[in-house]
Amino acid sequence: MAAIGSTRTAQGGPTLTARGAATRARIIEAAADLVFQQGVSATTLDDVMAASGTSKSQLYHYFADKDALTNAVVVRETERVLDAQDHLLRDANSLAGLRAWAAAIVEFHRERRGVGGCPIGSLAGELSDSSEDARLLLQAGFAMWEDRIRAVLDAMHGTGELRADAVTADLAAAILTALQGGLLLTQTTHLTRHLELGLQMALEHVALECNTGHRHKKARQSGQ
Repeated sequence: MAAIGSTRTAQGGPTLTARGAATRARIIEAAADLVFQQGVSATTLDDVMAASGTSKSQLYHYFADKDALTNAVVVRETERVLDAQDHLLRDANSLAGLRAWAAAIVEFHRERRGVGGCPIGSLAGELSDSSEDARLLLQAGFAMWEDRIRAVLDAMHGTGELRADAVTADLAAAILTALQGGLLLTQTTHLTRHLELGLQMALEHVALECNTGHRHKKARQSGQ
């Protein structure tokens, strides 16, 4: 997936100057903020030009049409969401680490009362049936998210916490499914109950896939 900060144009043209790259990034950021607030369909290119302080000729220099800009927003929002979780998932190599990651997500959305939900999930709901290019980008974004969760589970394999026959791909898919469903319901209800319960149940399933001796050791340590 191409980084939004790339210095090449969306059409694969020549390398941009630093000023050109900054202008392109500013357009994408303005569009992403508008899309987050009001959705893709309600966001016009005129809105983006006004919010980014750019002219029509500038916008069309970097993006052939609204679809091209929307695709750039999808990539940017994916980067934003995954970057925000990187430090938690990167340092999580255990069930306790996964639980800390889940707790941080729940707390973040509790503070916001679920407003906005998951930016990637919201884009998927709006674009997956209407734009194949956007759908493929969103699919790739979810796959990257799932891979990062799976990396934690693979690390648990390596330490012996997770049983050797546990299928980390399936566990990662279940966790991401619980997360996305919970975020949708949190956005709808403005309560984190469904998100918290969904993640708790998904991680309890992971706990059942842990080696018994390892679970007992963790239980003894937590009781000290």
